Amino acid sequence: MEQILQFMAQQLEAITVLQQQLLATQATMATPATPATPMTAPTPVTTPVIDVAPPPKFNGERNQVVGFINACCLFMQIRMGQVEERSRISWVLSYVQGGVAEIWKDNVLDEISVMQTVEELFTKI
Repeated sequence: MEQILQFMAQQLEAITVLQQQLLATQATMATPATPATPMTAPTPVTTPVIDVAPPPKFNGERNQVVGFINACCLFMQIRMGQVEERSRISWVLSYVQGGVAEIWKDNVLDEISVMQTVEELFTKI
């Protein structure tokens, strides 16, 4: 019987210790922590602006077609990510200047309402 009483006393002591730990934990959770240093607003994350050359003006010479299209694609990929297709088409056409390309552009401007993508424009060029 004495062993049972001793065991129960040990259990009661363990329960008391656990209750004290629980109360201490609850007290620290209820009290807001004060930072050692004042809080500062987080620094906004900005995406870097990559400098890229605009395409050269295109005057209709056949040997310049591939270079012109590649320069347009590169610029649009780097700098015009969220720009809608209609604006891209107009932007590309703004670099079609002089020579036979000027006359061609005037004709294409009549068809621009049916063009859906820049790729369609590049096919026409």
